[in-house]
Amino acid sequence: MAARRLRILFVSSEVVPFVKTGGLADVSSALPKKLTELGHEVRIILPKYGAVDERKFKIHDIVRLKDIVVKVGEKEVIFSLKSCFLPGIRTRVQIYFLDNQEYFGSRNSLYIDPITGKDYPDNDERFIILNRAVVELIIRLGWYPDVIHLNDWQCGLAPAYIKTAFKDTPGFDKLRTLFTIHNLAYQGTFPPSVFSKTGLPEDLNSEKKGILHKGKLNFMKSGLLFSDVINTVSETYAKEISTKEEYGEGLKDILAKRKDRLFGIVNGIDTNIWHPENDKLIPVKYSIKNLEKKIENKKHLLERFGLPFDEKIPVVSVISRLYDAKGIDLIQKAFPDLMKMDLQLILLGTGDYKYHTFFDKMAMKYPKKFACYLGFSDELAHLIEAGSDMFLMPSKYEPCGLNQMYSQVYGTVPIVRETGGLADTVKRFEEKTEEGTGFMFRKYDAKELLNEIKRALKIFADQKLWQKIQKAGMKEDFSWDKSAKSYIELYKTILAED
Repeated sequence: MAARRLRILFVSSEVVPFVKTGGLADVSSALPKKLTELGHEVRIILPKYGAVDERKFKIHDIVRLKDIVVKVGEKEVIFSLKSCFLPGIRTRVQIYFLDNQEYFGSRNSLYIDPITGKDYPDNDERFIILNRAVVELIIRLGWYPDVIHLNDWQCGLAPAYIKTAFKDTPGFDKLRTLFTIHNLAYQGTFPPSVFSKTGLPEDLNSEKKGILHKGKLNFMKSGLLFSDVINTVSETYAKEISTKEEYGEGLKDILAKRKDRLFGIVNGIDTNIWHPENDKLIPVKYSIKNLEKKIENKKHLLERFGLPFDEKIPVVSVISRLYDAKGIDLIQKAFPDLMKMDLQLILLGTGDYKYHTFFDKMAMKYPKKFACYLGFSDELAHLIEAGSDMFLMPSKYEPCGLNQMYSQVYGTVPIVRETGGLADTVKRFEEKTEEGTGFMFRKYDAKELLNEIKRALKIFADQKLWQKIQKAGMKEDFSWDKSAKSYIELYKTILAED
């Protein structure tokens, strides 16, 4: 019997190549592509921000989806759903763009006002509209997905609408929802008065059984309570958020209650884009068969950053958002000791002003040992992955993380903290067995971090052993094939419960 072809509506606030602020955008493009390749019908809905190029992507009107009116509180909002296809693939993935000039089209930035540096004050209304658009799309097209796959707080109200306000709409009793947490720290919290804008039944306007949490309306809580199944982007992170207060971000009890509906599936990486054998952005392509060519990229990298080249000195790199949660405070604490070690350090990232100031100062103080680029550059990210010997990722928590996977594919050995997706994707190197793909420390502490870097440096001196670690990492399968199949199994689990 042929496997059943599933209909999946994928809802996200960002999708590559249209708009991106983080890993969510990569996932929201790569996973639908892979699901489609595996024979399923996937459609995606996302907002049409001002940064989305209508002409380039051939975005067009759909008559049935024009001028939809919804109420946000007392205000009538009119939007349309425009369409195009996800570019660059043979199989077609249809995109629906939520088009409204006031809330989305007039802004290039996704969530934060670039002038004030703060969240847009009307983010509540913007994402209420996105959640309502999911319902309107299904009603107007008469296209009933088997599973609605919702991502992060921006989509958190949709399960509540389906289960409550629209439960008597024909066909809605059959709709099933999966809610994916990409980062529990961002929850979409707003003043309790915002509840009246949602149009949800009044009995949800409470802490105990509703979507208020600690005196605020909480989009994330809504997703956790009302979706049929929840998942997050690694098995360890799923355990951490449902069992430990420090990871649960105030929602641990709700997650613990639903732990039999909570799953972990590690994100894949797009090996068409991230693979040293076919990477268009690196000077010299290489693979596990000719790993010696990797050093050419190291030369280019050091030249690019104005650091002297010595093949015996390892280049340790960091590509990260510069926030405490990413372990940047540990790197800052360890910095004087790091600069005494036989290594060079390269950093690419942007984030807290205090870290920009600190790393700028350090680049002046240690011009032969440390260099940084405080901003984002995709091209530099590829060059750093290809040209470094080690990759440092000491996160306080990490739902999944992608760079530690990219690093292993590029033969760049990761040094990570044992948490979340890092614990699930890096195998700790053991001297006794000479097996493993990277280095790992457990306690969130600068001394522990330094000890693990020392251990890596010691082993780097034995190039034969080092290559063994590199090759072990390069053999790992981080492609979306594995993850997409796990998602299909999860969709089937949800549907089998009917």
